[in-house]
Amino acid sequence: MLPRFLLYGCAGWVLEVCFTGAAAAVFQKDSHGTAKTYLWMHPIYGATALGLEFLHDRLRFLPRPLRALAYTTVIFGAEYATGWLLRRALGRCPWDYTEQGWNLKGLVRLDYFPFWYGAALAFEPAREVLLRVTSEALRQTPEFRHAVADGEVHSPPHSGTVELEAGAVGSTFQGALAAEKAEDAREGAVVSAATVPAPRR
Repeated sequence: MLPRFLLYGCAGWVLEVCFTGAAAAVFQKDSHGTAKTYLWMHPIYGATALGLEFLHDRLRFLPRPLRALAYTTVIFGAEYATGWLLRRALGRCPWDYTEQGWNLKGLVRLDYFPFWYGAALAFEPAREVLLRVTSEALRQTPEFRHAVADGEVHSPPHSGTVELEAGAVGSTFQGALAAEKAEDAREGAVVSAATVPAPRR
């Protein structure tokens, strides 16, 4: 979870820099495309994305566009709540939309809905990429190789896939391996049942 939190935060920084830089170049005629973000945004983006992972596991039954709509609501809520907390703690919110767009107390811009909805649609593919990247990175650590050598965990096969739930199975190698072993056991049970001869009468 920690690697994903860090990567989500960095991804949020990069997206915000690209968005604010492009907006400055297009709408403010800034030839330099001056971009900005805030130090606070890393933990905000990281924690919000982990919250979206939690929500994803509970909304799987919905079509992806509806899930993205729920994610967008969470994003707006997180932006408002963290902006309110920073305003209380620091005396001002680092971002201030008071004089811009359709804003709610200067903390969120409702006219940013299409952009946040687009980010929400992109969240699930990005999440799958990060799960694969972080899992492979952890698999290359000396600690994991030592655990395999000591027989504490089995080296996972490179073929076949097992769907991982963020925050649960996907959070540890042991959970992922247990899921694969359970799947193998179920398949073995089915094969055994099919090969057992019927009793003679």
